[in-house]
Amino acid sequence: MKIFKQSKNIAAQSLLALTMMSISLASTYTFAADAPYPTKPITIVVPYNAGGPTDLLARTLATVMSKNLGQPINIDNVGGGGGTMGVANVVSAPKDGYTVLITHIGIATAPALYRNLRYNAVNDLDPIGLIADVPMSVIARPTMAADNLKDFLAYATENKNKLSYAHSGVGSASHLCGMLLLSAINADILTIPHKGTKPAMDALLAGKVDFMCDQTTNTTDKIKSKAVKAYAVTSKTRLDALPDLPTLEESGLKSATLNVWQGMWVPKGTPALVVKRINAAMQVALTDASVLAELAKLSAKPYPSAQQTPAGLRTLQKAEVAKWAPIIKKAAVFAE
Repeated sequence: MKIFKQSKNIAAQSLLALTMMSISLASTYTFAADAPYPTKPITIVVPYNAGGPTDLLARTLATVMSKNLGQPINIDNVGGGGGTMGVANVVSAPKDGYTVLITHIGIATAPALYRNLRYNAVNDLDPIGLIADVPMSVIARPTMAADNLKDFLAYATENKNKLSYAHSGVGSASHLCGMLLLSAINADILTIPHKGTKPAMDALLAGKVDFMCDQTTNTTDKIKSKAVKAYAVTSKTRLDALPDLPTLEESGLKSATLNVWQGMWVPKGTPALVVKRINAAMQVALTDASVLAELAKLSAKPYPSAQQTPAGLRTLQKAEVAKWAPIIKKAAVFAE
């Protein structure tokens, strides 16, 4: 009987200890969720090299968001793996809201492009919201013979064995645009990957490659200064910033229409109040006159406020994963 009573006492003590531990953990979590945010600098991870379109957009947004949040925002450029290395870093970061990801449509194409992806971008990240919609532009080296889209398409068709197309790496926006464009004109042209948008653009400006397709956040100034030859934009309508450039759709290439959406995420499990705080700062920044002016100069348009939400981004991301999987499979383009 004594042994039985002793066992009962030990069990009761263990139960009490577990109960107290659960209360302590719950209190800690509640405190963490309700704690002021932010209380230290925030890092925005851009999974591409500095100077590229996504980097420019992130820096524009970070300046105003920093004022709203009351803390510095640092940009961490983690290039490599077509953007997958930077995304993986955010997935494994602490779930406290101090590591934020800004990236583009490539996050939706990576599942089909990469056989050994280390994360599930839909399930391993919490969406903050959609930022902006950025069209692409088809540009060529300044010495290219063709002066307009019609002549360029004819030249590309006739000289496809002599031309080279530059892009900023497997899975990049310029790579996706190139796949659509070359498929639309039915041309098997040599494609040359580079380690980022800037190296690809530098190669084009130096005449080492013939043409490329890149986001207007990176090409508008170069088009206006005539540093490159510009043939078309990939949006459905002409752009206010580049009114003389026709759309590819005007030339009958409807299948090459492509706008690059940009969004913001945090690691899965980040407290809901923190997600809400970051989203509020992002939405305020997207109404700021300086941000809107900068986006307009780059031909980028903020998404409507209804889509600047976690639900808006999650819905689009899932739809884009489903859309691109068969396109990439058909093109038989894969990376490890």
